[in-house]
This record gives sequence, structure tokens and C-alpha cells, in this order.
Amino acid sequence: MGSYIPNTEAERREMLAFTGRKSMDELFAAIPEKTRVKELRLPSGMAELETARKISALADENKVFPVIFRGAGAYRHYIPAAVKRICSNESFITAYTPYQAEISQGLLQSIFEYQSMICELTGMDVSNASIYDGASAAAEGINMCRDRGKTGVYVSETAHPQVIETIRTYCWGYGLPLTVIPVDRNGRTDMAVLKEKTGADKNAACFYLQNPNFFGLIEDAPGAAAIIHEANGLLVEGVNPMSLGIMESPGVCGADIAVGEGQPLGLPLAFGGPYLGFMACKNPLMRKLPGRIVGETTDAEGNRAFVLTLQAREQHIRREKASSNVCSNEAHCALTAAVYLTVMGATGFAEASKQCHAKAVYAAKQISTVPGFSLVFDGEFFNEFVTQCPDTGKTLRLLEDHGILGGYPLSGGRILWCVTELNAKEEIDRLKKELIYANVH
Repeated sequence: MGSYIPNTEAERREMLAFTGRKSMDELFAAIPEKTRVKELRLPSGMAELETARKISALADENKVFPVIFRGAGAYRHYIPAAVKRICSNESFITAYTPYQAEISQGLLQSIFEYQSMICELTGMDVSNASIYDGASAAAEGINMCRDRGKTGVYVSETAHPQVIETIRTYCWGYGLPLTVIPVDRNGRTDMAVLKEKTGADKNAACFYLQNPNFFGLIEDAPGAAAIIHEANGLLVEGVNPMSLGIMESPGVCGADIAVGEGQPLGLPLAFGGPYLGFMACKNPLMRKLPGRIVGETTDAEGNRAFVLTLQAREQHIRREKASSNVCSNEAHCALTAAVYLTVMGATGFAEASKQCHAKAVYAAKQISTVPGFSLVFDGEFFNEFVTQCPDTGKTLRLLEDHGILGGYPLSGGRILWCVTELNAKEEIDRLKKELIYANVH
């Protein structure tokens, strides 16, 4: 890429000297050696027809599974055809940052509607205009809680491992001490340890709880809220939005901040992105909420209008004084979520949520009857659960050979299964038969 960077060799040497580095290799020393590209050998150009054939051939190598029983943070749900059709309107596709309210009323209203729906789902008072993804939203939620010496961050070990790592990175950057609360033998947060740790910490800022947790189990969110509030800290609850069709909202459970991954709300798996991080909070924390908030007002003639308000962005203030450096929002993904919720309606959304749970319960019972398979944890779950498996590698490979993407493999010979409203009873029954076959042969 050297020839595409408009800097002369002299300018590069000058920049290296300014940073105290002698070479480009020294500048990129933090990047693992095995991941660096030593020499970029680009092939010669091809004609359009040749390129189309080449891309088509590569696409044919992808394996698309007709049956999926894997979640672990990204979920396959039914998306009504109207969602994609509406969101493909060129007025939304080509829209840019709505700085000029007088010409951006449509986009501003779409964000306002999204925020309103997120508040209704989470039981919170205010929502921002979205974040990069769920893990970033969790870390930003943690960041909102540090205040006047309140620096102690507590995170449940039952949260998604990648979310924990993202929070750990943020804490490292801000110099915040991070304590991970262990999982108990029932697969949930050890509340006794949480109470002990936060009770002895006068600087406890917050506790992050994922509910349902990474193992699919429903946590005691009200209990966690009571413990962290007793320590004068805040509860940041991470939620699967689809579960809120049948579960109590974070607001009802006592959370101060609600965050999560919005991908289940009308966004396809899409090879991992783009996704959508949602954030909402109670009124007292509103001014600490990063990113944009769209507000409703009236114009000079008394007509309903929308404006950007409370923009806590580093572009508006000096970087060193910014509480967050979030500069962008996932506006089109947020629009998709708003359209999805509108098309589904309250009844349809609740029905999808109920089906996820009911089918997961049925699948858990069926899988547990297969010799060698049993539920690892007792207790209520939403649409994911963990079972033992005699041989996870062999089992998942054989399922793949038969067009089924099995659950997510965990350590200790365990599998995290996921069921959504798209999994028909016939598919679950077929999965049971395939598991029996896989562990007999």
C-alpha cells in the first residue's frame, strides 16, 4: 500500500522521529509478528467479466446452513420482507449525519422513534442514537459510572467473554480497577461474592450483569441491583432485546443503565456485521450518555420538529475533557431495528419471544434424552442452554455434514445450544435423531 499513501519518504522519517521510532517495524512492534503482512503481492487486474466469475466461484465455496442451532451473541430470527424494502429507500441509504436539522427531519425522526422504542423495551427514560455494537455499548455503559473517586468496576464472569474483554480494554485505558465476579455451580453470578466484594469497596462504581447470561440462564437482576445500590454503585444490565418480549425490563429490575446487542431486531447474521449497540439509562445519568440524542420540539410555527440535543461528543470539546470518544452511530442499523419493531408490533414481537423460549424448552428436553447428553445447569433459561456432549468435535462435524450448524462448543465437553422462532419442531426432532446417530457411530 506504500504507493497509495501520499507521504514522501522524508515525511515518513520526520514522523517516525517525532514518535521516537527508528523504523516502521518499530512503530508496529505491538502488532504480533505472525499477523503482519511482509510483502503485499497484488495480482494483475482482471476484466469485469473475469472478476464476476472469480467472485461467483469464491461465493460458491461458502457453506450456508439451512438449519442453525447456534447463537452465542448473534442470532437468526425471522425478518419480515417489509423491513428490508423500507430500509432500502434511497432517502435512508444516502442520508448523512443530520447536522442541519432543517433538511434532516426524516432521518432525525427515524432516530427519535428508535430511541423511543428502546426506552419502551428497556424501561429506561432516555436512549442515545446507538453505538457500534453490544460489547462497545457495555463498555461505554461502564464508563458512564465513574464519578468522583468511584472507580471500582465489577463484571460477572457469566457475561459474554468478548464483552468482558472489551470492558477490560476500556478499564485498562482509563486506569480503572476491574474485578470479575465468579460463576457459581449453578451457572449464575455468585451473588455472595458480589456482596462481599462491593461491601468492602467504598469506591465501587458499578456492576455489569448480562441477563440472560452467556449460558442462557436468567440471572437475579433485582438481587444484583439491591447489592450494588447498597454499595452506592450502579447496575449496568446487558440484555438480549428479544427476551424483553416476555421478561421484565431492566428498568423494572432496578438497573440504572441498559445496554445490549441490537442485532436480533431485524438485522441478519451478515457474516458478523454491521450490528447495533443500544444504550439507555435513567434520567439522572442522561448527561453522561455518550453519542447523540435526538429530541422532539416545535418550530417557529408550532409544528412538531426534531433536533440533535445533548451531543456529548469529542468533536465538540477538547479530547482530553471528553467523557467518551464515541463519534459515530449506527443510524441505518437503528432505523432497521425501529422498522422491525414497528412491522412486528407489540403482539408479534411478544409472540416471537414466546416461541424462542417455548421451542428452546422443547429442544432441551429432546436433547437431554439422547444418551451422553444432559443439561449442565438447572433453572430458567430464555432460548439458550448448555448440555454435556460425549465428543463435541465429532458431533458438530457430523451435524455439519448433514446440513445442521450445531451449538457453540464450550470447554469441558459442553455445547451451548440456541433455538429461535425459526427452528421448526421437525428440525428439533431431526437434530435429536442426528445426535443419536452421531454418538452411536
